[in-house]
Amino acid sequence: MLRKTLLGIALIFPLAGGLTACDEQGPMEETGEELDQAAEDIGDAVDGEGPAEETGEDIDDALGN
Repeated sequence: MLRKTLLGIALIFPLAGGLTACDEQGPMEETGEELDQAAEDIGDAVDGEGPAEETGEDIDDALGN
């Protein structure tokens, strides 16, 4: 649920920014880009393997499981 919400936010900000585009980035555009990056980072963290999972796989490999 959180991931879908963040993805929705990540899609809305660039679209809204395109409607009011200008040559220089203002503070709101910089904040929007930071939010986009944060949403991408969260998505990567959710989809990727964390350190605990990698450690568990290493233990399984060492034990022959």
